[in-house]
Amino acid sequence: MKRYSSDKIRNIALVGHGGNGKTTLVEAMMFNTGVISRMGKVEEGNTVSDYQPEETARHSTVHTSLVPVEWDSVKLNFLDTPGFSDFIYEVKGALRVVDSCLFLFSAVDGVQVQHEIIWKDAEKAELPKVAFINKLDRENASFSKLFDGMKNMFKANFVPINFPIGEADAFKGIVDVLNLKAYEFSNDGKPKEIEIPAEYKDQLDEYRELLIEAAAEGDDDLTLKYLEGEELTPDEIKLGLQKTISAAKVVPVLCGSATQNMGIYNLCDFLAQYMPKPECEDGPMAALVYKTLADPYVGRMNFVRVFRGTLKADTQVYNPNKDKNEKIGQVLYVRGKQSEQTTEVPCGDMAVVVKLTNTVSGNTLCDKNNKEVLDGIDFPEPNYTCAIVPKSKNDEDKLGDAISKIIEEDPSLKMEKNTETRQTLLTGMGEAHLNIVINKLKNRYGVDVTTEDVKVAYRETIRGTVEAEGKHKKQSGGRGQYGHVFIRFEPLEDGEFEFHEEIFGGAVPKNYFPAVEKGLREAMLNGVLAGYPTVGIKATLYDGSYHSVDSSEMAFKIAASLAFKNGIPKAKPVLLEPVMYVEVTVPDEFMGDIMGDLNTKRGRVLGTEQHEDGTTIKAHVPQAEMFKYANDLKSKTQGRGQFKMEFYNYEEVPPNLAEKIIEEAQKEKAEN
Repeated sequence: MKRYSSDKIRNIALVGHGGNGKTTLVEAMMFNTGVISRMGKVEEGNTVSDYQPEETARHSTVHTSLVPVEWDSVKLNFLDTPGFSDFIYEVKGALRVVDSCLFLFSAVDGVQVQHEIIWKDAEKAELPKVAFINKLDRENASFSKLFDGMKNMFKANFVPINFPIGEADAFKGIVDVLNLKAYEFSNDGKPKEIEIPAEYKDQLDEYRELLIEAAAEGDDDLTLKYLEGEELTPDEIKLGLQKTISAAKVVPVLCGSATQNMGIYNLCDFLAQYMPKPECEDGPMAALVYKTLADPYVGRMNFVRVFRGTLKADTQVYNPNKDKNEKIGQVLYVRGKQSEQTTEVPCGDMAVVVKLTNTVSGNTLCDKNNKEVLDGIDFPEPNYTCAIVPKSKNDEDKLGDAISKIIEEDPSLKMEKNTETRQTLLTGMGEAHLNIVINKLKNRYGVDVTTEDVKVAYRETIRGTVEAEGKHKKQSGGRGQYGHVFIRFEPLEDGEFEFHEEIFGGAVPKNYFPAVEKGLREAMLNGVLAGYPTVGIKATLYDGSYHSVDSSEMAFKIAASLAFKNGIPKAKPVLLEPVMYVEVTVPDEFMGDIMGDLNTKRGRVLGTEQHEDGTTIKAHVPQAEMFKYANDLKSKTQGRGQFKMEFYNYEEVPPNLAEKIIEEAQKEKAEN
């Protein structure tokens, strides 16, 4: 792959809903440039960009792939991104390092959920956008219906660059609004110029006027010339369009069929000529890692975009995020899984650096004498959790290392060991995401795990006050054991545990007070109702007795635990559950349904807040109701809802539910 200067590079994120044909579009482009001799098919698992095992198994994109297409002396760096919400973190990384987005739409399916979600992200990033209406050869395809749907949904200035001649079975070519030509396509995808069919002349005139208006908006002189009724020259139209597209004021629309390789030549021509080139500054090297991949053969692969200067092989750089120096060894240009070495990567280009020690996605690599942190990547917080259980001791031994390697390449994955429930918890973006992680554990690292429901870390407390005695007396020849205490237990409003003493006259010597407290703290780890930790207790040692020979710290520790076991059941013990503070953001039309659903989950709605993205509902909801909420919300909002949550506090479990929880806990204890 030859070296390109920054003005000959176009970095483009290929985005859209799953199944719209992004990967097939890239296949057609590579076929047209002679990189491949035959177009692969997603369903056959033989495409260039979907090469990971989990992608060939699912027949869909899971990882963002870098696929350069060299077209007419221009390098089009395509980032082929996933189209399903569980892998939105891959899209976030891509949007941070590209200079424009190519939105793919299906002429059959119309505007879909992921289009809406990614469009908002692209708008926030102020990225120029271009749209390609795909699948015009399919039954029920409609260019005009989708075009109107796009305008209604996004309120953007969409301008057709070309439009179809015929649709579905009758689709055979396009009318080029920009160049005032028409084309049909042969089997090799090359356009053959034909006369513009008479029945499309009115449509051409209408779209041509939109295009001229859009071009005129790009430059004050052109605007003035247009308003004065003068015709813009082809060069002026090109210049004006380049400016309005770069300023994200207009969204050009092209069309075709990726599977039939129709309209792809025209698309590549347009992207090469009209999409913005990278903005590059002179100065010391600075690059951003937008993706990390743990390749079983190559090792850690860091995908980078160079924002300034030149990234060179066999040099030392600095990672300011980790405050570590890194040795750059091999630098690779990649196309899917294929790679070739390069000695340097110019500003604006993308490549892969291998075997760095500390660097992960979102990190900056820069000149060690000019320490600068580039803006990172706003990865989404994962909120779908399952518990994983290694199938064998060997699996358990290998699990930690395997998961850490997967987390290195997946910033939206978290693992923690809950010491209370003794579960290993895996948290990701959704069920599909975690299924892929579990398959990766087995297929890549040989770690076999099963899943189980997440257990709630309940607590126990008391609502009443009680005084209890604990006496430990044992004589078995020689020195005996003697500890005797009277302890008052009462609810503690703020805090988990307080220990006090009101001993008069030395009934219990001071040196045994710490042993009494320790005995209580250990007893509190296993509550009297269901064995959950007990909290919110004030314990006061107010009387007792001792033996000058037989008393010991151990004896008083045991006596204290006996007082706990004798007294707490009489102090109105209750079960507590963790309650989460939850914020759910949904389009306004779903607000009522979501509030109703939160009520069925025992949630308390605190209020709502309206903003440009819809409505945010704030609520307190028991954690037990939230483990599968990611799936529930996705279902009820067609994937348009988002939520985040954090721990709020512990609250009493309703009596009817508490009975079931206690019964299940006691049953489990008996079985074990």
